[in-house]
Amino acid sequence: MSGPGRFPEPPVVIVGGLHADARRAAVARLLADVPGSVVLHHDLATATAGTVVRTVRDATGPRSAGEAPLVNDCACCALREDLVPELVRLADAGGTPLAVVELWDSVEPKAMAEVVTAGGFTVTGVITAVDPALVLPYLGNGDDLAEGGLAAAATDRRTVADTFARQLEYASVLALAESLPGSPEADEEDHELLAQLHPTARRVPIGHGNPAGASPTAPELARAALAGFDVEAAAAAQHPACALLPAEADAHGVATLVWHRRRPFHPERLYAALEDLTCAAARSRGRFWLAGKGDTLLHWDGAGGALCVESAGPWLASLPDAAWELVPPVRRAAAALDWHPEHGDRCQHLVFTSPGLDRDGLERLLESCLLTDAEYAGGQAAWDRLPPAFDTLLEV
Repeated sequence: MSGPGRFPEPPVVIVGGLHADARRAAVARLLADVPGSVVLHHDLATATAGTVVRTVRDATGPRSAGEAPLVNDCACCALREDLVPELVRLADAGGTPLAVVELWDSVEPKAMAEVVTAGGFTVTGVITAVDPALVLPYLGNGDDLAEGGLAAAATDRRTVADTFARQLEYASVLALAESLPGSPEADEEDHELLAQLHPTARRVPIGHGNPAGASPTAPELARAALAGFDVEAAAAAQHPACALLPAEADAHGVATLVWHRRRPFHPERLYAALEDLTCAAARSRGRFWLAGKGDTLLHWDGAGGALCVESAGPWLASLPDAAWELVPPVRRAAAALDWHPEHGDRCQHLVFTSPGLDRDGLERLLESCLLTDAEYAGGQAAWDRLPPAFDTLLEV
């Protein structure tokens, strides 16, 4: 996008999260630590009036404000349409060392990082701001976003828990704002839960209150914001076929169970156990193999006592060799690492993370949902005759 006579585009860092006070503290920290940086924010709370309010500000206060009309009655769509043109105007003005895109509460960073990158800008960091004491309450909140006025569109059916989980797990950096006014103190269990949910994230403690106050860790957030971010790799790390899932862990009352098997689930028994499995952990995710649907990789995504199960495309083992060239290299590499001579990449790979996790009970329940030896010996023809218990759930 840069050319003769144009200023270079500023690097862009995206700061999001449902913990609004923590998010504002992280933005204030960046403004204080990167002189001249500018924050762009779209307030979707005004969508009921038919517009999204845009503000641009720096460390001294507001620089400009405006409105963007809804697109197809969707506030998040308005944000998508307005974000890049505003970044272009900011770039044209010059003199901005860092553009901070502060997302509204329920906006997820993945979509916005992809919009910014497609618009020709470089995303150097994605930060989710977190109050560690609120992680478990938010993961356990199965309320619809609409109930709290946090829906981004009239058709938004997301919950607080699943939205928070995706915000948390996509970011490369977690900005930890503790002891915020009105928030309880975080303990070792809270921090361990964060560490197990997203073990690869860079966790940066930040202060609150006066952003210019002395804090020995404060510059670390600015360094993290400019460290670089690979949008394509981040998307692959979230895809159920090659997701970078947490490893086994058990510390400070929090445990992560990684359950990996090479036998398909019995559809009826698994369906009957879904409620117990979903409530067994604060967070669960992964991919699974269902007898009778041997071509379809199924995605497991649980939080807040609710579970989303959906098709994530084919298992690579079900594709003809010629089709492999159309599959992204990271997907082929993930399948190769997990390849079985008979079943290919078909497997169960589920991860459950929670305080007080009953690992033994959870493993017994999962094992009971697999095909028995006799059922497994029947082969694919017998598996295809099993009752299609998941058809309604998968809307097929």
